[in-house]
Amino acid sequence: MSRDHFEHDAVITGIGRSDTGRRLGRSGLDLTVQAARAAVADAGLTMADIDGVVAWPGEYPAAPGFNGPSPWRVKGALDLDLKWHLACQEGPAQLTPIMAAAMAVSAGVARHILVYRTTEESTAQGTGGRVLTNGADQGGVTGSLQWQRPFGAVSAANWLAMNYRRYVHETGARRDQVGWLSVSQRRYAADNPDAVFTEPVTIDDYLAARMISEPFCLLDCDVPTDGSIAAVVSAAETAGDSPKVVRIEAIGSAMRNDPSWDQWRHPHDMAAADAAKHLWSRTDLRPADVDTAQLYDGFTFLTIMWLESLGFCGYGEAPAFVEGGDNISLTGTLPLNTSGGQLSAGRLHGWGHFYEACLQLRGEAGARQVHGAEVALAAAGGGPHGGALLLTR
Repeated sequence: MSRDHFEHDAVITGIGRSDTGRRLGRSGLDLTVQAARAAVADAGLTMADIDGVVAWPGEYPAAPGFNGPSPWRVKGALDLDLKWHLACQEGPAQLTPIMAAAMAVSAGVARHILVYRTTEESTAQGTGGRVLTNGADQGGVTGSLQWQRPFGAVSAANWLAMNYRRYVHETGARRDQVGWLSVSQRRYAADNPDAVFTEPVTIDDYLAARMISEPFCLLDCDVPTDGSIAAVVSAAETAGDSPKVVRIEAIGSAMRNDPSWDQWRHPHDMAAADAAKHLWSRTDLRPADVDTAQLYDGFTFLTIMWLESLGFCGYGEAPAFVEGGDNISLTGTLPLNTSGGQLSAGRLHGWGHFYEACLQLRGEAGARQVHGAEVALAAAGGGPHGGALLLTR
């Protein structure tokens, strides 16, 4: 076992996903079981081999459809015999279960751990008014919300828009540059049979889209979706020579800046900056070695922040880098969000990005395959929470 780099003791042996779409009307447990069975079969295992389960975030008071089922309910549905289980409500964003599972495998607590993320937000949002999806309605107006919600700042779209406005002021970034993320990702989505939206959009469509929270328009925002992604994290020595195995080169999980929505001194004070620095401190690989990046896009601005925080661009340079779409195309210097991302394929809270990174490294991405991909980076989260994984073939 590696004391300094526990990541190298673990590998991803299987991946699976459920049906994905808008308002499927299925329970989170149903979707999770479908994804879990696919992942375990993909790993060449049976449910009897699974001795650990980790979820994000687990069941707790939150917006309807947000949580997915708890590890307890998944254990019962799949008849698992577990040595270890965990629900990661907090931590370095949505990819925490993969990091935690790798730590558990390295410590010898378990050998094959099922990890998953499930959401049925699209169905839940179709059952009532938009206010019903706000976590404050379940937990009350506390913390920074008491200074924001009374003035109409009720969601991350409002909170991040203020940071985005400052970024535009400081850097001179233009919306017609950033909008190419939406255009490019829709092009990729056309080649993804699991994507929610596949109809092409142009930069003119983007600029004409209705404003949500200025400067965010509709096409800057991700798409609530129903679906589940699951994977099996296994002890490295169990993997053999399977070409499907994806190796974990490094994680980024640090938190040094203030983990808040309203106390940042600079647009780059968000969690992505800490996670990125930590990631590169745990590997000899550098940004230039990355063949494809799958970066969180709850809003386009978060992808801009990840590009700059990870060192693919300098501060203020990412809008020009994505403009025109050439640099982030399949033949560009950094093929980006090749599944269509959360802007077009649908929001699975970063797990769609993780799944796509694994597909790319396994050479199974079909028409959107990055030729010869050997190193992939997946990042999830925005604002006060962020985490990153560097994966290799």
